[in-house]
Amino acid sequence: MSIIGMSEQWVAARVKQKRDSKCIPWKSLRDFILVNTGYKEKS
Repeated sequence: MSIIGMSEQWVAARVKQKRDSKCIPWKSLRDFILVNTGYKEKS
């Protein structure tokens, strides 16, 4: 499976870099997705 060109292996590698292989905080995942999709929040 891939999300906007990112493979599960790529995501797993990033999670391991953060020394957190059990769970990803929702805010971090949300921010990551927003940055990589080019989405800009309305302010």
